[in-house]
Amino acid sequence: MRVLRGLLGALLWIVAGLLGLVSLILCVTVILLPLGIPLFRLSKALFGTAVRLMLPQAVAHPVKHVQKKAGKAKSGRPEIVEKATRKGRKLARKQRERVPSF
Repeated sequence: MRVLRGLLGALLWIVAGLLGLVSLILCVTVILLPLGIPLFRLSKALFGTAVRLMLPQAVAHPVKHVQKKAGKAKSGRPEIVEKATRKGRKLARKQRERVPSF
């Protein structure tokens, strides 16, 4: 699957490059400038899509990747939160004892 995504990304990269070249040529001719600007934006979007296809899933979509990992770790989460809460309260009590009252 990863090889297929890489090949599709490379093909899309080539298409985006050619489309960008055509859009730059259209932008040089003043009469066709209204056609060149939207084509340039489209080629820019295609470049971004091509890069996301070539990157690993964790780099391309970090939020989705973190949500998947968090969903898997939910079962052990309450104990960790309770332990951190107890530790934080204990440290706060120690800090209050050190601060002199006026």
